Order: sequence, then C-alpha cells, then structure tokens
Amino acid sequence: MSFSLEQYRLDGKVAVVTGAGGRGNSIGRAYALGLAGAGAAVVVADLNEEGAAAVAAEIQDAGGSAVGVGVDIANPDSVWAMAKAAKAAFGGVDILVNNAGLMAELKSEQAVDIELEEWNRIMAVNVTGALNCAQALVPLMRERGGGKIVNQVSGGAFPAISIYGISKLALVGLTTTLARQLGRENINVNAIAPGNTTSDAGKILTPDDSPFIKFLEASVAMRVRGAPDELVGTLLLLCSDAGAWITGQVMHVDGGWVLRP
Repeated sequence: MSFSLEQYRLDGKVAVVTGAGGRGNSIGRAYALGLAGAGAAVVVADLNEEGAAAVAAEIQDAGGSAVGVGVDIANPDSVWAMAKAAKAAFGGVDILVNNAGLMAELKSEQAVDIELEEWNRIMAVNVTGALNCAQALVPLMRERGGGKIVNQVSGGAFPAISIYGISKLALVGLTTTLARQLGRENINVNAIAPGNTTSDAGKILTPDDSPFIKFLEASVAMRVRGAPDELVGTLLLLCSDAGAWITGQVMHVDGGWVLRP
C-alpha cells in the first residue's frame, strides 16, 4: 500500500479525550479540536462537565460531531458511565487519549515529606485513571476490530525528579505494557511527552520569570515553549492509519528539551 495524506484522516472514527474541557487554553482542548478537524467524532470528557460541554459546542459550531461528558477518571464507575455515554452517542470508540491529569495543582513536595494520602491521590489520577479508561474503552475497541490509545506523559519524567515526574514515568510503563499486551488485537498504544507549553496550566506551573524557564533557555535546542496546537500533528500520526506500525513509543514534542536516541 502506497502512502497517502488521506491516511491522516479520521472520518468515521470516534475519539474520547479526557481532560479536554478544563482551562481554556489547554492541550486537551487542542487535541479535541484537532481530532474533530481530521474527521473524528469526539467525546469531550472532563471533571468540569460545563467546560466539556463548551468545547463540544465549539466543535459542533465548526461543523463537527461532539458531545461533552463529565467524568472523574479516578472513579471506575464514572469512567464506565463515560464509556456507556460514548457508545450511546456514536456507537463505539476507536481512539482514547488519556490526557487528564494533575499537574498545576500539585505542590513541589519532596518524596520523603509527602503525605501518603496526597501520593495516592496523584497516582490515582495520573496513573490509575489512565488504566481505568483503558479498561472501560478497550472492550469497545475490540468490538470495532482495533483502536488507538495515546497517553499523555511529560518531559518531566526523563528523568523523574518530582512526584509528578514519577507518576508520568509510571504511565510510560503502563504504555509499554499495554502496547505489548494489546498489539496483536490491532490496538496501538503510545505516549506523547510534551515539553513546556503556553497552555494555561503550563503558565501557572512555570511562569516566564521562573528559575525553571531560565534553565530551559540555557538547555533546550529550539524554543523553550510550544503552543498546545503544536502537539496535534503528533497526536494525529499516532491516532491515524499513518501511524499504524508505531506502538509502545514515547514521542517527545518539546523543542529538543529531552534528547534521546
């Protein structure tokens, strides 16, 4: 089969994007709009149900198909209800983007000082939440003969030097495990590791005058920050037939912050 740009199209596909209805200028919103622009019907899922509905309306206003769904990814019952809503709206699911996570809300605590209750909260959302979504949506992918899972990790996991980084490195492990276990069922599982972005959450976590931004200015190969939209091209590759032979990989989209062979 020869390559065609049409392989990037997602017409007839159904995508679920978690964490897509929160802060206005967010990576999740960019992902939802990008998938819809490529032809997918999108389930915009977020703990903020009103925000999810607003992003879904934005897609609809542009001529796309979308529904907003409230979900707490740390609650399995809530996740299974999201899966049921996705099937009711669009007949099934082909793509899962595990974008929801805790980041800007977290304190800069040392591992030896963090309360176990807070540790468990972070892991419940950033790691177990992705597993909950996979467990609820992979059965729907199997019904359709395969699918794509993209987990949102972080450049901050390479190496992990914070609790957040630990959680994202654990999500890398879930990515490779699911890739190996689901590959023969025609389900690709990959991850995107964004660098520092101009998203609202990114600007809250690392303001322009923060020491970390100064560090990046001295070490990143290209621009220190990228816009959320600059992640969408990689997402479309991993969610479309164009990336059909890619699985178990972490795609670094960060201007050359993390340099890996």
